[in-house]
Amino acid sequence: MVALDESKLGFIAIASHELRTPTTAIYGILATLRDRGPALPADVRSRLETTAFEQADRMRRLIEQLLDLSRLDLRSVTIEPRPLVLRQLLEEVIQAAAPDAVELDVDPGVALVADATVLDRVFSNLIVNALRYGLPPIRVEALQQDRFTRILVSDAGEGVPDHLVPRLFERFERGSSGQGSGLGLAIAKAYANAHGGDLLYHPGRGGACFELILPRS
Repeated sequence: MVALDESKLGFIAIASHELRTPTTAIYGILATLRDRGPALPADVRSRLETTAFEQADRMRRLIEQLLDLSRLDLRSVTIEPRPLVLRQLLEEVIQAAAPDAVELDVDPGVALVADATVLDRVFSNLIVNALRYGLPPIRVEALQQDRFTRILVSDAGEGVPDHLVPRLFERFERGSSGQGSGLGLAIAKAYANAHGGDLLYHPGRGGACFELILPRS
């Protein structure tokens, strides 16, 4: 119980720290615009407004991720599997994330029973990570073996550093880059587990390669 309480307190402390940065930036920009807005050059105002929007979007995404984790921890996420065509769902995710940067190699006949919202969350995280940290080509491919569907998302970058691999799916783990919230992979794996599947990382394959394993029914 003590370890659990300490874990919760640590989570709250880190989450508060992550939220403080964009909140402080937004407050500072809005205070500047309120007090000195009319006297600022147009290009300066434009930069400040752009930065405020970016920080507000960062805070929105972080809050959504924290809410996801809260629901997953409380096991209040409802999985609603329905028959779906995998390629069609992946095309929609890729179109929203990076329509010209991802190679899709999935047979149109691959179908499974799954929750489309869960898959959207998982693949969006994996593709955004590949775009942010990897190098092209970014590939998404799938195969069906036995009772499982396996979907691979890979890139041709340097892959995950060896020292980071054991902690890759831990919350707020961002490696040495310090980019992002460090929650995307933790959420993706938790959603995969809630769906009765798993999310794995395969080192040593040339670039980063993540494999989502899902039961076919």
